[in-house]
Amino acid sequence: MPELADRLVESVPNVSEGRRLDTVERLATAISAVPEVHLLDQTSDASHNRSVFTVAGPAGAVSDALERLVGAAIDEIDMNEHSGEHPRIGAVDVIPFVPLGETSMDETVEIASAFGERIATRFDLPVYLYAQAARRSERVKLADVRRGQYEGLKSEISQRGREPDFGPTRMHPSAGAVAVGARPFLIAYNINLESPDKELAIRIARRIRESGGGLPKVQANGFFIEELGRAQVSMNVLDFRTTPLWRVWETVRAEAAEDAIELAESELIGLAPLAAFLDVADHADAPPDGTTDERLAAAARFLQLRDFSPLQALELRLDAARAGAAE
Repeated sequence: MPELADRLVESVPNVSEGRRLDTVERLATAISAVPEVHLLDQTSDASHNRSVFTVAGPAGAVSDALERLVGAAIDEIDMNEHSGEHPRIGAVDVIPFVPLGETSMDETVEIASAFGERIATRFDLPVYLYAQAARRSERVKLADVRRGQYEGLKSEISQRGREPDFGPTRMHPSAGAVAVGARPFLIAYNINLESPDKELAIRIARRIRESGGGLPKVQANGFFIEELGRAQVSMNVLDFRTTPLWRVWETVRAEAAEDAIELAESELIGLAPLAAFLDVADHADAPPDGTTDERLAAAARFLQLRDFSPLQALELRLDAARAGAAE
C-alpha cells in the first residue's frame, strides 16, 4: 500500500485576495514551484476579494506546495486591511483536502490533520480543523468555524470553546487564522440574477439552502456583484449526487420567478467532477451517444454557464496537466 505522502489528493485553498492580481500570481507561483503538483485552476473575484486555487497531486507534494502558499500569503496579505463580500478568518481562509483515486477519506483526514499541525508550528498560526477532520462536533460546518469572521474571531479566540485545534490562542498579527479540513468534492456554484436586488438574492438563498429546509447538501448566501451590476446566489453544493446542479438551477429559477426575475447566467468557481456535468446533460436530454465535449456543451447551455470550458471538468483538466508535464 502506498505511503500517505504518495496518496493522490486534491486541495482547493481559498485566499483573501482577489483584487491585486500581481499578488495572486505570486501565490500561484509558490504553489507551482513544487514538482509533481498540478495547479489545475485559479479564479479571482474582486467583489468577494478572494481567490481560489485547485491543486492536485501526491499528498506529500501537495502539502509542500500548500505550505509554500501559506508562507507567501503571510508575506503578501494583511487581514487588518482586508474587506470583501465573502466570509473569511485569515489570509489563507480555508484549505480543504479531497481524496482522489484510491485515497480513502480516513487517509485524507490524517493528511489534513498532519498538515494543520505542520503550518501551525512553522508559522505560529492558529488552525481549526473542520468537516470530516473536525475534532469537535461544533466545528464540522465551516460556517460555524467562521462565526464572527476575522474581526469576531480576533476578540473571541482565547475564549473557552473558540480556541484553535493547533497553534496559539491568538490571531496571527497579519494573517489571522486558517481552517483546514477533509471533505468530499464540493462544487462552488453561483447563479447571477437579472436584478441588482441583493435582498432578493439573500431571500432566495435562505429558502433554497439545506439549513432553511431547502435543498439537501446545499449551502447558500446572497451578494451583490459590483462588476456585473447583478445580485448573486452563491452556493456550495456539497454532494452533487444528492442534489444535482440542474436541480439547483431549476430551484433558483423557480424562486426568482416568484418575484418576476429571470436568471442571467451561472458560473463555476474552480472545477467540478465530470459526472456532475454529464448528469446535467442527461437531464437536458443530450444524446447519450454524443462525444464528451458535445455532452459537456449541452450541460453548459442548460445551466447558462459563463466562460465555460470542457477543462472545467476535473478529470479532463488533470489528464491535460499530466500530458503537459509528460511532454
